[in-house]
Amino acid sequence: MVKVGIVGATGYVGGELVRLLTRHPQAEITYLVSESYEGKTIGEVFPHLHNWGNIVCQKLDVEALAEKTEVVFLALPHGVSMDIAAQLLAKGKKVIDLGADYRFDNLAVYEKWYIKHTQPQLFSQAVYGLCELNREKIKTANLIGNPGCYPTTAILGLAPLLKSDLVELTNIIIDSKSGVSGAGRGLNLGTHFPECNETLKAYNVGKHRHKPEIEQELSKLAGEEMKITFTPHLIPMIRGMLSTIYLNIKPGVTLEQVHRLYQEFYQDEYFVRVLKPGVLPETKFVAGSNFCDLGLALDQDSNKLMVISAIDNLIKGAAGQAVQNMNIMFDLAEPRGLDYPGIFP
Repeated sequence: MVKVGIVGATGYVGGELVRLLTRHPQAEITYLVSESYEGKTIGEVFPHLHNWGNIVCQKLDVEALAEKTEVVFLALPHGVSMDIAAQLLAKGKKVIDLGADYRFDNLAVYEKWYIKHTQPQLFSQAVYGLCELNREKIKTANLIGNPGCYPTTAILGLAPLLKSDLVELTNIIIDSKSGVSGAGRGLNLGTHFPECNETLKAYNVGKHRHKPEIEQELSKLAGEEMKITFTPHLIPMIRGMLSTIYLNIKPGVTLEQVHRLYQEFYQDEYFVRVLKPGVLPETKFVAGSNFCDLGLALDQDSNKLMVISAIDNLIKGAAGQAVQNMNIMFDLAEPRGLDYPGIFP
């Protein structure tokens, strides 16, 4: 059994980590950290975990946390994880950071979009934890930067094309929509029910912090610097994320060719489902699961290829992907604890 700690256990992502790991046959949660709910069991905080949640939440004590765990999930806002991760790594623990502190290769890029980093020496150790693309590096890693939710939809949606010669690599547009849970559990006027229900809004247009993360990973895949147009939207539902990606297809390329490319690229990937021609993803069909559904369409009049990518933002976009990373790091079967369908309706 892998002994697991979760710091930030009572946020939405932390709660999903608890839910997934309590059902994991080869993992045992041995330490939960929550400053807000110290002394309460996780079942008291999240009633849906009542029969599984007898572990008491504690304040952060790095010494005790390290003593009782082998791997620690940091489900914290950006800027909060960097020092905690350094302390745990110094004690020989594996760390999976679900924030942005260790997702970037370039310190200057991180500091431009976030804040000054206090542990720049760890950048070279961190592995970007998109399992389908970085599996071999993840196997030997001690520090994982778990990808953001929007980047997961975009990168998985585009990866096969960036290694082909079927499309133009310029003027790529990523139009994404997310459920409100992506904003976290904290109180915020913008995600207050009367403010976000029965409306649809774009936000952080041209300046969302996931843009440089997407560009970093797409550039690696393409072998050249990539620039994209990325617009996120908030939709009035709790969970789910869907990205529609627009590319210029090269003359003579058919939808059948593109579909075959995707099938071959992801044929061995359990958690990526390439849908049949004419079938497009919906958030409802991935809700509650670790799957990413991909669909393709072609507008021949405009010569535009559309790639549609759907995930559950709290699972494949966060907690589920983190557990998938843990499975790889500890040489466990990759779907272990995650191999179930979504919930419907």
